[in-house]
Amino acid sequence: MGGTTSCCVSGSPKPSRNTHSRLESYQQESDLSREDTGGNLQHISDRENVDGKQHCLGLDELNLEPNPSDHPRASTIFLSKSQNDVRDKRRSLFISDLAVSRRKYSSCSTIFLDDNTVSQPNLKYTVKCVALAIYYHIKNRDTDRGMLLDIFDEKLHPLSKSEVPLDYDQRPPEQRQIYRFIRTLFSAAQLTSECAIVTLVYLERLLTYADIDIRPGNWKRIVLGAILLASKVWDDQAVWNVDYCQILKDMTVEDMNELERHFLELLQFNINVPSSVYAKYYFDLRSLSETNSLSFPLEPLSRDKALKLEAISRLCDDRYKDVRKAARKRSASVDNLCGTGWVPAILS
Repeated sequence: MGGTTSCCVSGSPKPSRNTHSRLESYQQESDLSREDTGGNLQHISDRENVDGKQHCLGLDELNLEPNPSDHPRASTIFLSKSQNDVRDKRRSLFISDLAVSRRKYSSCSTIFLDDNTVSQPNLKYTVKCVALAIYYHIKNRDTDRGMLLDIFDEKLHPLSKSEVPLDYDQRPPEQRQIYRFIRTLFSAAQLTSECAIVTLVYLERLLTYADIDIRPGNWKRIVLGAILLASKVWDDQAVWNVDYCQILKDMTVEDMNELERHFLELLQFNINVPSSVYAKYYFDLRSLSETNSLSFPLEPLSRDKALKLEAISRLCDDRYKDVRKAARKRSASVDNLCGTGWVPAILS
């Protein structure tokens, strides 16, 4: 899932390149061109279905739980970790009359809708939900699970020149701190909301494949590595590693390259995100937002927006009818041809 010309190599261009970066609003044309591959290549959707079937068979034989970042039916890890606080959240919402009064309900005269869809999520609230998911990962982590890898250790690889506290691996970050860190990267690099969901998929895939936990001492570098990879997989015009060095000015390109290379190796170079897995993470993030009173903004349905929705619905209906007509067409053989037509006589 991602752009057709996305690049996921571990190396990045040298800092001496010209002004060809997204940060400087330079629209660089891709050097890659589509070549005629013939008709022997398998379509990616077919390959995805085959891989999914093989994966299910292997899990059934080994009696193992499927990986949520690979399997669309497996529950996401962040949603299960957040269940510990769901009861308290719901109890407080039930008791608080203020929270209930803030809810907006549709009526015959007014219909409230949000601009958040699976194909075009709201950027601000999607980043907030991803930050909340990472917060629950750190808060409800398994303390005895895995080890702190050196490549993600902020003591060994600091993101800034400021001194790292001695208890850097003991103080869990607040949700706002995680949100500010992700928002800074997304705003400066002009990343999309879909990239935030892919970032969360890669993060949980790393925790599962490498059998580690995200902790107070490694969460920044893990999130940074996931964003590095997600931005290159999703966007056609990816942000280069040297561009991130302009955001995190105390980091070097070599450190960025090493972080991306280790991240890819720990993922076993599995960067494929099926559309079904993407949709599952999107809806689980929405469920997480509802249980934590982080609802997406609702706006009254205007006349212009209603006309656009009606036009889109009519277009979808027309396409559906065309597909049904095409499916009904059958090729007729000469044996079943029973119709008679007028044939002109030829006089010689």
